[in-house]
Amino acid sequence: MRQQPYHHGDLRRALLAAAAQAITESGPAALSLRDLARRVGVSHAAPAHHFGDKTGLLTAIAVEGLELLADELDRAGGDILAAGQAYVRFAVRHRAHFEVMFQPSLFHFDAPEAVSARQRAGQALRTSLDDARVPPGDRDNARLAAWSIVHGFATLWLAGALGPDLDDAPSAAAPVIRLLFDPPPTHP
Repeated sequence: MRQQPYHHGDLRRALLAAAAQAITESGPAALSLRDLARRVGVSHAAPAHHFGDKTGLLTAIAVEGLELLADELDRAGGDILAAGQAYVRFAVRHRAHFEVMFQPSLFHFDAPEAVSARQRAGQALRTSLDDARVPPGDRDNARLAAWSIVHGFATLWLAGALGPDLDDAPSAAAPVIRLLFDPPPTHP
């Protein structure tokens, strides 16, 4: 069955959506501009007109992903548990973006729009630690630990490595996040 070809509207947006779908299906390495053009129903030159090449397209995917992640983290309202769950939820809902945005070799990592988007997402993550019980001198280590835990959890979830017993990634991540930032009291 042939897909409905693109006729008018926001071609850039349509190409990004088709690229995300293709990456979700086959991974970023299998993505081709020619296949993307076929999916959208435009000439094979259309994606190159908008993105230059595959690296340019993956840069746009990474930037969009970082912006979406920052939005998710901002909605968490500075709560570390909510931010951790938002991070995992983002990875599950936007798998293609997640697969690209943390692989600097796939895109123009130093492009101004990528730097800006990374800074915004990083600031949103830092804000989520504002109310966490962390000694002031350990904020940078706490941020790295929080990111490592939620990123690792999301990566394991997406790979299917956590097993079938966990059916909701953000909910399953909550007790893991709590262990780091809300440890149980120690008894003498």
